[in-house]
Amino acid sequence: MDGEWKQKRLYPLLGIFSILLLLYFNFSDHFNFPVWLPTLGFVGTNDTRFVVLEPDGPRQSTLYINGWNSYWLMEASVWGTSRSRVSKMLRKGAEMGMTVCRTWAFNDGDGPNALQISPGVFNEKVFQGLDYVIVEARRNRLRLILSLVNNLNAFGGKAQYVRWAQEAGINVSSSTDSFFSHPTIKDYYKAYIKAVVTRKNSISGVKYSEEPAIFAWELMNEPRCESSSSAPILQAWIKEMASFIKALDRKHLVTVGLEGFYGPKTTERPDVNPGDWAAKLGSDFMQNSAIDDIDFASVHAYPDSWVPDADLEEKANFLTRWVDFHISDGEYVLKKPVLFTEVGSLMHWKKQGLHDKDAFLKIVYNEIYDSAKKRQAGAGALIWQLLVEGMEEYGDQFSIVAWDYPSIYEMMVEQSCRLRTVFAEDQIKRELQHGDLCFGKVFNDSD
Repeated sequence: MDGEWKQKRLYPLLGIFSILLLLYFNFSDHFNFPVWLPTLGFVGTNDTRFVVLEPDGPRQSTLYINGWNSYWLMEASVWGTSRSRVSKMLRKGAEMGMTVCRTWAFNDGDGPNALQISPGVFNEKVFQGLDYVIVEARRNRLRLILSLVNNLNAFGGKAQYVRWAQEAGINVSSSTDSFFSHPTIKDYYKAYIKAVVTRKNSISGVKYSEEPAIFAWELMNEPRCESSSSAPILQAWIKEMASFIKALDRKHLVTVGLEGFYGPKTTERPDVNPGDWAAKLGSDFMQNSAIDDIDFASVHAYPDSWVPDADLEEKANFLTRWVDFHISDGEYVLKKPVLFTEVGSLMHWKKQGLHDKDAFLKIVYNEIYDSAKKRQAGAGALIWQLLVEGMEEYGDQFSIVAWDYPSIYEMMVEQSCRLRTVFAEDQIKRELQHGDLCFGKVFNDSD
């Protein structure tokens, strides 16, 4: 009798559980299911350093960053078949000790996976893909730099905004510099910013503006002007858009997305640029980064692309000088952290399994490590870019699956550990337990 009573209680419970599973797998896009996510603090700045603002009190911990780019995460998260690869990328990044990933939060136009189909009109399924990326980042205790529009034509970019205005019958110049100056186009972009920043995540229920897994908002990937005479317009645009984001969201950092080129008015730095062409693009690292609402300076580094005719030694010298001057300007002039948000180099096979990429990455990593030891403005570096197996369609000449290249993989893990041990609690290198990523690793100043 007792067994029959238990069975009668068990069958309804199993039925309810089966129904819930059916609902989840078939309608998860339409319902919020509770998810557990770890607690993270927001990131702020203290002078020239990043600090994590602990959620349970006033304590701050210093953060120097080893991170990476995977621009493709949102698009790959639109369809359930590739979400496992997004999860793997974020999990593997965390397992390598990295703390920040930079990715696109834009896809403008009429493509099949466009986020913004027309001004202010969004594909909710793609937005849910971005929701998934943010939740998975937080699940792995990672933070994201979310870039909001492209300077290039890929994924729409500023050219798409200009076309939208033209298609609406607005009298606008065909120059893409109109993106930075025309009131209607600026309103399009502001509406996009507002839609993203104020969105409520469909999975976690957390508004983006309240999400600690977002490290920073990036105004544009690699802003450039068609005419150098548009430089004042770009400067005004950066000031206006940074202020607009801050009015919506005071908890997150804002950066420009610069490549780091010095403009013609920075007369003491022209020889730091990779060529005369770099001062004619309308951007200026010093002026653009000095704007009050820009919390940290961003820099890119591509020695193979920028000085293509130089030999390995010349490229290495350029890169060392490039990194040194930007860190110095962040420390003594801008008084803000400097984050090298893209560090890319080609893969050239060499003897003993090493590559040119090893040499260039080591230069940047050593400069950041030295900066961290001195508590200076060189606040971190993000390699461009990482893939996982099956995502090769998103690759370019600088992309790698890191674990396929043992020397590079080990260098990335070592950098994570070096930065972590510099800022162990009470500035003492703590004893690490077996199973810890950094267990057994010994670092010296000559590494």
